[in-house]
Amino acid sequence: MKKIIAVCGSNVGDKNLDAGVLKIAEKVGSLIAEKGGILICGGLGGVMEAVAKGAKKKEGITVGILPYDKSKANKYIDIPIGTNLGFYRNYIIVNSADCVIGICGRWGTLNEISMAIALGKPVILISSSKGICELLSKKEILEKFEEKPYIVETPEEAIELAFKLI
Repeated sequence: MKKIIAVCGSNVGDKNLDAGVLKIAEKVGSLIAEKGGILICGGLGGVMEAVAKGAKKKEGITVGILPYDKSKANKYIDIPIGTNLGFYRNYIIVNSADCVIGICGRWGTLNEISMAIALGKPVILISSSKGICELLSKKEILEKFEEKPYIVETPEEAIELAFKLI
């Protein structure tokens, strides 16, 4: 069975979302596909679109779990699933995954990260990607929690660790 990697991150409109963050996301997507994994994400824009674009460049499979109508999926999603659940669709994304990778992000990404940790899924944050992932990567925050995400700096480290953990 193929490994399913969820990537959670910023949608369009996040002030932290810049060319550098999108480059990180695209690289993560291409590395997932190169390793034979399946990408699952929220299916919208920003990080979700960039990671799916990277996966498609390497002929990977992409699944988008959309908050409402599947017609809103970005053009790189192979399998769009419209849920009409809004942010509650985050549970489907993280519960379907073998591992979760966080890139940048705001409240929705924080929700996915905390839910994945609560479900016992391995969670990897790319600290160099700004947003909530950078904030949660700080040692003084992490030392207060028993269950912690793994912290890496690069897409290569994230994917190597993800496939090692699953």
